Amino acid sequence: MTSAKLYPRTALALLTALNLLNYIDRSVLFAVQPLVQSEFQLSNTQVGYLTSAFLAFYMLAAPFVGPLADRYSRKRIIVGGAIFWSGLTLLTAVTHTYTQLLIRHTLVGIGEATFVTIAPTFVADLFPEEKRGRILGVFYLAIPVGTAAGYLLGGNLSPHYGWRFPFYIAAVPGFLLALTVLFLHEPERGAFDTEKETPERGTLVGLARNPAFWTSTLGMAMMTFALGGIQVWMPTFLSRARGYSLESANFMFGIIVVVDGILASLAGGWLGDYLLPRMKGSYYFVSAASMALGVPFMIVALFMRGAVMLPAIALAAFFLLLNTSPLNAAVLNSVGSHIRATAFAVSLFIYHLLGDVPSPTLMGYVADKRSLQAAFILPVIAMIASSAILFYGMKFAPAVQFEGAPAGKI
Repeated sequence: MTSAKLYPRTALALLTALNLLNYIDRSVLFAVQPLVQSEFQLSNTQVGYLTSAFLAFYMLAAPFVGPLADRYSRKRIIVGGAIFWSGLTLLTAVTHTYTQLLIRHTLVGIGEATFVTIAPTFVADLFPEEKRGRILGVFYLAIPVGTAAGYLLGGNLSPHYGWRFPFYIAAVPGFLLALTVLFLHEPERGAFDTEKETPERGTLVGLARNPAFWTSTLGMAMMTFALGGIQVWMPTFLSRARGYSLESANFMFGIIVVVDGILASLAGGWLGDYLLPRMKGSYYFVSAASMALGVPFMIVALFMRGAVMLPAIALAAFFLLLNTSPLNAAVLNSVGSHIRATAFAVSLFIYHLLGDVPSPTLMGYVADKRSLQAAFILPVIAMIASSAILFYGMKFAPAVQFEGAPAGKI
């Protein structure tokens, strides 16, 4: 295989590995929440606020990073952010109060925003449009695998070495991978794009009138609300409301997330690409359908005990994660390459503002007032809303050219 063909795959593998560490770092807290809560004597709302604060600063940093990435070297911004967040991860060793832990989380959020905002646009420029669903399926494997690794590392190491120790796992590899990114070649922006850059697709003013961008972004916001809340509170729910030990709850949910996530991320990307020449808005359709299919299984998981509960959780998680790569592909394809990083940053700001920034705290508030079981009604409502928005957004999806003919005709 020639180096020209090998390079895009090598770059994809490196960026996926760095993305994996990104999600390990943020999900370790979910596994050790009861230990943190016990040490600092925190309410459920305060614990949920740690994740909300992390995501709030992560969200606020994105609009500043996006325009820089559309003008300057993306890889250098990625490297700087990864070194920053890896260094802060090591500082977990000196966090001895709730305030210190909160500050640590907010600063890590700023560092991670540089990577999550820019890396998808870098990956999108490495491969043709008709492969983006599958390619993003590989890149976003980091979400379930990294999240599950955080659950497993936190659940297994914290009982023996304390809750701080698992945070160190991502620090040293993060430094090494960040430095390796410096050797990547910066891909040409928009080299594989087939859709012309109209005012709606190619300018920030026009972005406000771009329904393909807004429906994919708002659908992502509702998906993120559901996913963010479930990730934060499911191990605690299994431990407190269903009688599992914290270690076994983290292990079971971690296995569910990693197996479902791998299968769903790859399947969602492949299905979106497969339907792309046959159906206009295939990425929207796959995401909308997966959300709708996940709702009944989520309801069963919440209100049924015994043998059906864990399979229902597994199926709900599969359908929730199935939309990850096609939905991100929909956002990326809705705009032109010269504003793609900025538009992705705007999208990230919106879907976190409406999604997983408020959801952990809101669920913690409902849990304090009612119960954890009642709190999980909120993600169910968000899944229904996401499905409705994305079904509506199908008609606005841009066409992709295949051998001179537009996609979308069966």
